[in-house]
Amino acid sequence: MTIYALGPFRLDTEGDVLLRGDEPITVGRRAVAVLRVLIEQPGAVVLKDALIEAAWTGQTVEESNLTVQIAALRRVLGEAPGGDRWIETRPRRGYRFIGPVVTETRDEGGIAARQAATAEFGLALPDRPSLAVLPFVNMSGDSEQEYFADGMVEDITTELSRFRELFVIARTSAFTYKGKAVSVGQIARELGVRYVLEGSVRQGSGNVRVTAQLIDATSGAHLWAERYDRAPSDIFAMQDEITSSVATVIEPTLAQAERQRALRKPPDRLDAWEAYQRGLWHFYKYGAEDNRTAQAFFRQAIALDSNFAPGHYGYSLALYWDSWLYSTRSFDDLERIEHTEARLAVSLDDKDATAHAVLAIMMCVVGDWQESVREARMALALNPNSAFVMSILGLALGRAGYREEAIRRLQQAMRASPHDPLIWQWLNGIGDFQLCSGDFEGALETYRQVTLRRPQFFAPHLYSAAALAYLGRTREAREALESAEAQFAEQIQRRQHRPPWARPEDWAIKTEGLRLAAAGPK
Repeated sequence: MTIYALGPFRLDTEGDVLLRGDEPITVGRRAVAVLRVLIEQPGAVVLKDALIEAAWTGQTVEESNLTVQIAALRRVLGEAPGGDRWIETRPRRGYRFIGPVVTETRDEGGIAARQAATAEFGLALPDRPSLAVLPFVNMSGDSEQEYFADGMVEDITTELSRFRELFVIARTSAFTYKGKAVSVGQIARELGVRYVLEGSVRQGSGNVRVTAQLIDATSGAHLWAERYDRAPSDIFAMQDEITSSVATVIEPTLAQAERQRALRKPPDRLDAWEAYQRGLWHFYKYGAEDNRTAQAFFRQAIALDSNFAPGHYGYSLALYWDSWLYSTRSFDDLERIEHTEARLAVSLDDKDATAHAVLAIMMCVVGDWQESVREARMALALNPNSAFVMSILGLALGRAGYREEAIRRLQQAMRASPHDPLIWQWLNGIGDFQLCSGDFEGALETYRQVTLRRPQFFAPHLYSAAALAYLGRTREAREALESAEAQFAEQIQRRQHRPPWARPEDWAIKTEGLRLAAAGPK
């Protein structure tokens, strides 16, 4: 594996990460891609088009985007004497790298050793995020407390193993390193994993402190860390609490790291898992064009491995999102390919919680509310730590009429993933369920939160008018209705008739509220 040394900096081409010494530098992946192309041709002028293609593969972008990345690199390299002048601008043509470049076949972190160790043990990295939970260090000075630290690791390992998207090393293998002075990188190589979770436990007078940190062993980067302080009045309940917290946070952290890793690879070199991750990255940008790109990557994942369940349910979810948010076709005219894809995903892996959750969505979409709830409960039983699964159960319950539990489940999802990109959708569900339950004040406030998070979504603007009308605030209701109709005429027109996922009695409450709003004084 090639390592480029640039004065005090090093570019690791395996992970496409720029380091100063052994510490990763915070610089965008596109800047790293530009730098790599430049230093692979030291002294030569690299045309702007070639640099743009390297950083924005297959995309059309303005040259100003490249200028931004060059400026970012100059700021970083400027930490070395004269480093800000290592990238030279050639007007109207491109750039060239004129700084010091030394090509290494082995770096201080032991790239050559890592390759040798991998060959020796024959452990290639799995095609999904791979993790080892190492024995937590007992820092209490009391050997009798070893059971607590060991039990903590065993529970965390068990809970993380319930995430079907992760490859988790068994406790028996991880514990062979207990008490040994072995680097995280070596352990990762020998176990064939990319990520390592390590931690410590300290028990003092009236207090227990547990720390945990997640490390990307290929780059040495620390992805996440947390400290927990608790009273040991009920040591097993505390252990359950910490285990649940760690498990809930680790999975989305790993997923995000995997998406960023997949983004660095050219589309024609992706495997099924990486194509799926690229699809997720575009899906979570929540735009019509990105959704179409996401669908293409999900189809690529299916083409690479037709038995890969995430490819099918990712495609299903993207198709549904397109029909719900971006399409102008009537809901009755849609072919519902997403329903078929979701069923196929479950048939391929009936232990995948996300597959069941996506199928629950599709069942709800066609009005099969009770079966939707059943699928969502099955998903939660398979993975009780997933915020996505919790939210789908909440939405399914609400559409089926079980509004109190629905709101509780959605609030649970928001607590588990407080920065989740889907929170606006979960809040909108809560607002709908509050409205249909007669909690008009609550619905109005919840809809307000949705509009702050996603102002381009029509529903909270429209149904705020219904809530205001039920509260007797008729003038405000009419003004809100007229404003919504002016801003979202096409979206509202598409929903003149009851959509298949709405129960008739719930739809009647909404339409009556809108009728009252329209009848208000001008």
